[in-house]
Amino acid sequence: MYPVLFKIGKFELHVYGLLLMVSFLLGVYFSMNRAKKEGVDPNKIIDLTIVIMISSLIGARLLYVIFHYYEFENSIIDIINPFQSDGSIGINGMSILGGIIGASAASYIYLKKQKLPIMKIFNFMVPYVALGIGITRIGCFFQGCCFGRECSSAIGVIFPPNSPAGHVFPGTPIYPSQLFASAGGFLIFGILLFSRKYESFKDKTFYIFLVLLGISRFTVDTFRYFESSIIVYQNGFSLSSNQIISLLMIVTGLFFILFVEKFRKSD
Repeated sequence: MYPVLFKIGKFELHVYGLLLMVSFLLGVYFSMNRAKKEGVDPNKIIDLTIVIMISSLIGARLLYVIFHYYEFENSIIDIINPFQSDGSIGINGMSILGGIIGASAASYIYLKKQKLPIMKIFNFMVPYVALGIGITRIGCFFQGCCFGRECSSAIGVIFPPNSPAGHVFPGTPIYPSQLFASAGGFLIFGILLFSRKYESFKDKTFYIFLVLLGISRFTVDTFRYFESSIIVYQNGFSLSSNQIISLLMIVTGLFFILFVEKFRKSD
């Protein structure tokens, strides 16, 4: 694993951070191009991406802290302070689902105030969110975080002992759940782009995204290792906080796909 590209003093450029930045830049580029074709001012997309960047980071950090609060019991300031109490620089610990929830809520409020077509913009931008998930999860693999459970099959990966995965499972093959999530992101990206070619699906892209991401995340988390954040555990059956959120995403997406159009026609 090569989590750090280079280091200057205590500053480290992580592969995850670089790929996160790449995913944002690609999202901005493709969204602006699509905005022109959809008759939306591209400058508004630039403003929106700033909102998305800030709100997604806040949401991602907040959801992570909620379910990993024990990590900050000795130093609450580490939640927001880039100069960590252990001497390192940077904030580690983010939840992609939290980022999506935070960005969606903030984007809705921003677009509402700007009197811009909310769902139209959501629909043509959300495929690039899936693309970003595919890219950034590769960074998780290099970082050795978001790792899987013990694995006895040929797909098992042994992480180095200085990585989070290797620390928990030293010398033990585990599921590369990060790559499963990455593959899911790229697959969702492809499906959304393909479905947008059909008018009957074009205005439901965001809802389809919710369903597909919920299915992908729920499935991937069955291979994930969780030290905490298990909400339901009964007779060997367990559900993590992310899986519960994933189920809510699936139900919400299906509801809007199946029923919202009927409500509109009945008005």
